Amino acid sequence: MTSTLPIYLDYNGTTPHDPAVIGAMRPFIETEFGNPSSSHWYGIAPKQAVNRARGQVADLLGCRPAEVVFTSGGTESNNHAIAGVARALRDRGRHIVTTAVEHPAVLEVCRDLESRGFSLTVVPVDGRGRVDATRVAAVFRPDTILVSVMHANNEVGTVQPVAEIAALAHQRGILVHTDAAQSIGKIPVNVDDLGVDLLSLAGHKLYAPKGIGVLYIREKTPIARFCHGAGQEGGRRAGTENVPWIVGLGEACAIAARMLPEAAERMRRLRDRLRNKLGARLVDVQVNGDPTEGLPNTLSVSFRGLEANRILEEIGLEVAASAGAACHADTVEVSHVLVAMGLDPAWAKGTVRFSVGRPTTEDEIDRAAEVVCAAVRRLAGAGWGIGRD
Repeated sequence: MTSTLPIYLDYNGTTPHDPAVIGAMRPFIETEFGNPSSSHWYGIAPKQAVNRARGQVADLLGCRPAEVVFTSGGTESNNHAIAGVARALRDRGRHIVTTAVEHPAVLEVCRDLESRGFSLTVVPVDGRGRVDATRVAAVFRPDTILVSVMHANNEVGTVQPVAEIAALAHQRGILVHTDAAQSIGKIPVNVDDLGVDLLSLAGHKLYAPKGIGVLYIREKTPIARFCHGAGQEGGRRAGTENVPWIVGLGEACAIAARMLPEAAERMRRLRDRLRNKLGARLVDVQVNGDPTEGLPNTLSVSFRGLEANRILEEIGLEVAASAGAACHADTVEVSHVLVAMGLDPAWAKGTVRFSVGRPTTEDEIDRAAEVVCAAVRRLAGAGWGIGRD
């Protein structure tokens, strides 16, 4: 058994807190406890801190601070965007468009609305996991009110043509939402460049705490409020502000703005280093996703004839990664993303996602490659293939 912690290569799953983020939050955990809505002295510093954080988020996204709404995370932001537009525009139309590779926080909201009388069209993707903007536009109808397309896929890293889709949608008066939880801090994300009306952000993908996020709402976008109450967040999301977490997210956004594009290029080199080492030492290895339009930190790899869970079990004490397929009793369930991409089951069931982050080092990549290669060879040699108990 190793005496050190496993090498962490699951930054798409969550990220550690940046020390500067913790430092920014500390005063609002330890001493500055006031309610930012209070009119007395104790509310001054918290209110100023929330306003500063809102400006930091706005600077990263290229929007106005008033267009930033703090939420409990990416899931709430997606729910608010999709359900909020549906409620606000249900008298105009009830048709929503999305893609087959969205996160469950988008797909499940759309399916819930479908059960409530809305119509849903799910557009397929190609073998790289990318949707064709013209195929999205082809399903638009007179009653289409919203298109929700993720900016970058969490499993394979493919970046979607959001700007092109937004331009086509706006020609028809259709609103556009994008889930940018995975792209923030890895590639440039500017709401005007993307042309979106709504954008979701999750703090814990950005070296900020879990339980904090943002929904960008372009000015004059019709959307129902998330919850009713005292009118915080411009009346769009009631509830006393989570000041320490908001401050942490603001600081994380400021750091991300400063570090791009240097951080992206460094993560790309590390990802490619791992990809090349695995490819050079193993047979029956396949890389998934778009080779040119993808996140710089994400490597989805399929090992033909093996099961992803068994690979993760074999490397678990030394490397932390995630599976694109899960074992249930005598079956292996492949993720909906890989199914939508049409990946052959012999490959899909052995899919592992490695995702690097800002703290990742070359030494960690080299050690991880050795561990993974050794594990795959052991499993293949022992006959631990698909379907074996």
